Amino acid sequence: MNKADKHALGQKAIFETKQWIEKIIIAHNFCPFAKAPFNEDTIRYKVSNATNIDDVIDSLVDELLYLDEADPGDVETSLLILPRALADFEDYNQFLDVVDSALEELDLVDVIRVDSFHPDYCFANYESDDVRNYTNRSIYPMFHFLREDSVEHARATYPDVDAIPEKNMALLLEMGLDAIQNERKSCLKNQ
Repeated sequence: MNKADKHALGQKAIFETKQWIEKIIIAHNFCPFAKAPFNEDTIRYKVSNATNIDDVIDSLVDELLYLDEADPGDVETSLLILPRALADFEDYNQFLDVVDSALEELDLVDVIRVDSFHPDYCFANYESDDVRNYTNRSIYPMFHFLREDSVEHARATYPDVDAIPEKNMALLLEMGLDAIQNERKSCLKNQ
């Protein structure tokens, strides 16, 4: 893949990820904390063209260090988007151990939290075609880096944060699989 193709893929990945955040995450209030940084443009969208694990690790470490050093007023949170790596959900899921190790090695365990999103995300207690998996089904494999201070502030100021996942899953059950799949397809650039 040449440089122009990589750039085009990166722009497409950012566009579709923003569509997903706006049309699904914010529209359904899956994350009540997403709207402010999205509207304030303090989400960093970093596309990695990595195709192998070593390059994914390099991208992961670079992005963790970037967010740790960035001014929270400029970059509140970051998404590392991987359009060319970790397409298999089992590989992605196993890579989460590497993410945890990187946080430990960089001494960022209590500084940055990482949430996981994948196009084939599947919770351990659900079948792969269960609509509830769509709470974490993104357009591309990605890691969402959040500042622990921001997470703690959100927990302190939002009523019943722990009920958010259950509320989201109930909404998805009400919507049905066809509806959420169609909404997700509407986020794609070629639709």
